[in-house]
Amino acid sequence: MKELNVGEFFNDKNGTFVLRDMKTGKTLFYNKERAQTRFAPQSTFKIPNSLIGLQVGAVRDEYDIKYWDGEKREIEEWNRDHTLGSALRYSVVWYYQEMARDIGNDRMKEWIEKISYGNKDISGGIDQFWLSSSLKISPLEQVDFIEELYKEELPFDLDVMRTVKRMMVQKEGRTYTIHAKTGQGSEQGWYVGYVEREGHDYAFAVNLDGTSAEAKRITEEVLKKYNIIKE
Repeated sequence: MKELNVGEFFNDKNGTFVLRDMKTGKTLFYNKERAQTRFAPQSTFKIPNSLIGLQVGAVRDEYDIKYWDGEKREIEEWNRDHTLGSALRYSVVWYYQEMARDIGNDRMKEWIEKISYGNKDISGGIDQFWLSSSLKISPLEQVDFIEELYKEELPFDLDVMRTVKRMMVQKEGRTYTIHAKTGQGSEQGWYVGYVEREGHDYAFAVNLDGTSAEAKRITEEVLKKYNIIKE
């Protein structure tokens, strides 16, 4: 592994950045120790949750609607009906909790084991285990998982993986597309995903003591610094 010189983007906050060149397999990092430390995945778990939900038929496709229960939640965008696609885009926790309950403990455990996701511990409750609970994953493990999804090497059906990759599109520039997901806990922010650019693609994971918005901003600044994305 080589060192990324990106400390200036973290504004003195403790954090890590992992960047993998998926053509050469070379991994660069900022703060190697934290890159190997496990944290709760928070809403970055919506990526494997989507894959598992589609694979086992808990949802039919990205247009599968779940109806809002009328309970007002803190984020206005959550207070309406959602499809799987919009629930991923707006990180709608209730949708994914409902889907996790439909998947059920046994099937969830089976698939978390199959994809060897982090510490594989879902004992924190079927609709809570990824939210500041029992499940933990390191930024380096996130990059490994994202690379397997990108290369379509996970044990899911091809159309399932391609659906989730399509839903993950966050930003499209002239020469690049970012597929990613934020995650936010009380103390940590995540941004994990990959960037496609003219046949030379990179997986990344950012985790910091801060917000997911900061993690997303840092990602774009680092990718610009290393000329991976250009406006």
